[in-house]
Amino acid sequence: MSATPAVPPTWNPRPVLERRLSARPRVVVVGGGFGGLAAARALEKADVDVVLIDRRNHHLFQPLLYQVATAVLAPAAISMPIRSLLRHQRNVRVRLGEVVGVDPARKVVQLEGRVGAEELDYDWLVLAAGATHSYFGQDGWAADAPGLKTLNDAIQIRQRVLSAFEQAEWTDDAEARRACLTFVVVGAGPTGVELAGALSEIARRTLVEDFRNIDSAEARVLLVEGGPTVLSAYPDGLRASALDQLRDVGVEVLLECRVVGVDDQGVDVQKAGNTDSERIDSRTVIWAAGIEASPLGQGLGTTDRAGRVHVLPDLSVSAHREVFVVGDMAHTDDHKGGILPGVAQVALQGGNHASACIHADLARKPRTAFRYRDLGSMATIGR
Repeated sequence: MSATPAVPPTWNPRPVLERRLSARPRVVVVGGGFGGLAAARALEKADVDVVLIDRRNHHLFQPLLYQVATAVLAPAAISMPIRSLLRHQRNVRVRLGEVVGVDPARKVVQLEGRVGAEELDYDWLVLAAGATHSYFGQDGWAADAPGLKTLNDAIQIRQRVLSAFEQAEWTDDAEARRACLTFVVVGAGPTGVELAGALSEIARRTLVEDFRNIDSAEARVLLVEGGPTVLSAYPDGLRASALDQLRDVGVEVLLECRVVGVDDQGVDVQKAGNTDSERIDSRTVIWAAGIEASPLGQGLGTTDRAGRVHVLPDLSVSAHREVFVVGDMAHTDDHKGGILPGVAQVALQGGNHASACIHADLARKPRTAFRYRDLGSMATIGR
């Protein structure tokens, strides 16, 4: 039974089918992040043509995005053109465009590129398109509480943070000044914890001598978490240590609190067990509370609540074994009753494994199951 193609209703029914440049099998890789780049590189010696498609022309080191957002690093320090990274791999071509659908029955991906609607057929497909922010059904909050997934997100947040200090410097209204100097980070996973720590540090260290009318060290940084602890995926000892360190650098941690409202003037927070909400006036709200997988996986198989595709042990899709899903798009068993987290190492190792399976197919050998090697996790709080 074939899956329903994941094709948007606005798709042009008469796209241009790109011709192949050789008779070799073609591998299409969607996404130039950790998983997609690893998959393309691991196919360097395979007798295939590889086409890597991404809507941006650069690879991004996402773990350091928070440092761009807090003006510690320049964008160029954590990004590099995908073509430069693959320039010496002769069997790879890079396509700039946005994949808008997958038709597994016809074995084509559909994209909007510079010449309009196009299709690329494939013999194997590696989907590594990542994930975006999840506002849990409240997408209207995005305008006032941006998330952090791309360079544009980081630049936008940096502008908001620095503008808040500037506005506080030049206002005579005490309440408006307090709101400008109140920063709210929603979600206490690694991104939220790192952002909160960095915001507190730039207020208390970096900017402390830069203003005349305000004391930047008086800024409030609040970290709002719906669960009972920060860094819920980490061991107990590290979670407790992280909570202590956050408080030591001046972050106010609000546990078992959920956001029930967001606008351009602040957030409404509700404590677990309460029916009333508390208003926090803030001009800078940053969302780090959840992710939602790329919709390209829809129709390829069953998905979980975050839109991740349930994959087989070899990371392929049950109805279409030539399609692999890796990284944040994949619901992958960790062999302990849970799923693997959406971190760089899972994507890197998943991309390498998908390519190993393609190598096995080419050699007419059996595929092996994916086994994740946990190299550890790290979250940085301040310096």
